[in-house]
Amino acid sequence: MNELLFNNILTTTQNGFIISLFVTTLLGLVLAFAYKYKTFYSKQFLVALALLPVIVQVVIFLVNGKLGTGVAVMGAFSLIRFRSYPGGAKEILAIFIAMAIGLGTGVGYLGFSILFTLFMALILVIYEKVQLGKSDTNLRQLTITIPENLDYEEVFEKIFQETTLSSEFVYIKTSDMGSLFRIKYLIRLKDKISEKTLIDKLRVRNGNLEINISRNITKENEL
Repeated sequence: MNELLFNNILTTTQNGFIISLFVTTLLGLVLAFAYKYKTFYSKQFLVALALLPVIVQVVIFLVNGKLGTGVAVMGAFSLIRFRSYPGGAKEILAIFIAMAIGLGTGVGYLGFSILFTLFMALILVIYEKVQLGKSDTNLRQLTITIPENLDYEEVFEKIFQETTLSSEFVYIKTSDMGSLFRIKYLIRLKDKISEKTLIDKLRVRNGNLEINISRNITKENEL
């Protein structure tokens, strides 16, 4: 089994690089199709993801050698910092997988690279299928703007008792030269309470100033 996985095609086959190039291209396509399963994506990113393993493979092949390989790996992984496409965690993960595929085929381990690609593609599809880490559908991020003379510690307590299962104070900061306060909460709405109902109740208390409710939860000091 180890001989099959770690058989170096570059040293055992005369046309090893050409074979490796075609296999890497196919593996890039497999990764791209696995990535787009139930995922919002752009055409440009998908094409780049499919071709990235080929580019990494060629770089590793051209600088074959201990020192050259080390420099190439550092340079290839540093390219992530210069991406202009605003990506999330899954996109960064896909880029790392693509680079790992290119590194594996670049040093000639086609068996290992094929197994790794199929395994990661399967895992990506399974995780999307079972909706791993799906957020609570009732969880909301609430940001309320209030005048500076309003007691923010208790003013919304009764409303939260009526409309939410739980509420957590996150932070407060001043705005508009200190004349306004902006407060952030994490709340979990009751099943029969709509967002509009909550907003209507809050508007009465905050003087009809800005209120923002979002399903996208952002955490402070997040890496």
